[in-house]
Amino acid sequence: MKENILRDADYVYHFDRELYFNRGARKVFSAEFIADHREDEITRSIEEPGTGNGWMFYANSPIPASIQQELESVLG
Repeated sequence: MKENILRDADYVYHFDRELYFNRGARKVFSAEFIADHREDEITRSIEEPGTGNGWMFYANSPIPASIQQELESVLG
């Protein structure tokens, strides 16, 4: 069901990085975040307005800035 929520919101799974992303929304969800959170929490996070300044990352623990920059580069 969680994968359906993400797919319906145009999120794509990146197998190498084990994350879901949406270039239009500029949001990234780690696979662990998806596994550990309820469907309603994921839906709220998807619907949360973006910052307009770069990507938003959802993970169980903070993602180091260097990794965020690398992901931003890879995802476009």
